[in-house]
Amino acid sequence: MKKRNHNNFVFKWTALSLVIVVAGCTAPSRYHVDKDYGPAVDLDMTQVPDAVPKWEPYSPGGNKSPYTVLGETYHVLPSSNGFQETGIGSWYGHKFHGHLTSNGETYDMYAMSAAHKTLPIPSYVKVTNLDNGRQVVVRVNDRGPFHEGRIIDLSYAAASKLGYHHQGTANVKVEAIDFDEPDRYVQAGAFSSLDNARGLGAKVAEWGTLKFRIKPENGIYKVQVGPLKTVGQSQEVVSLLESNGIINPIVVFDRMQ
Repeated sequence: MKKRNHNNFVFKWTALSLVIVVAGCTAPSRYHVDKDYGPAVDLDMTQVPDAVPKWEPYSPGGNKSPYTVLGETYHVLPSSNGFQETGIGSWYGHKFHGHLTSNGETYDMYAMSAAHKTLPIPSYVKVTNLDNGRQVVVRVNDRGPFHEGRIIDLSYAAASKLGYHHQGTANVKVEAIDFDEPDRYVQAGAFSSLDNARGLGAKVAEWGTLKFRIKPENGIYKVQVGPLKTVGQSQEVVSLLESNGIINPIVVFDRMQ
């Protein structure tokens, strides 16, 4: 009797193990389908307005540099200003619709957005279909495409407006829309006491050749290191401040008038 129970236990354990292995082999990905596709019916996207360019600070997510995908390493550009590129454009649709983009936003295939491998996020670009002359303006908020030979992935809406949503790809020119970027500062601390702010400023001045300012704002005195022109400079200053005991220095921007 005991032997029969033992055999039953072994059989059940083995069957359960097989179920777990099979489930592990067929575990679904974050996407509901393997192959991407567009709407069930052809939609008129001509009335969807282009993205409206405006200066935005680069998002905390999606701008890690370098980063590696499928064995290839990519370096995010410090700025989109002056960027131009010609090559094959593609588009992405329902497979990714409703999922998070690289910077944590929700991908909407009916909005005027795009994915690019190296432009900082967000960026605004004008895309021209070189096969028919049509143009759109889109906001880059995602990473990709990681298919060889493709330079940009547009939303379904943008590809439709450019007239290549049926064939999937087109020869395109990508041109970044430039902005006069405001100066960056790294905020080392904020105090209600001006004397305390001056004390931190004096310490900051001892850490190399850093320039700083004390910016009064609503009764608070902010100690800010800068001005700084690039993301790289900001990251170097953040690391320097942290190594000297400053907790959570943050990058701030002076908005242009």
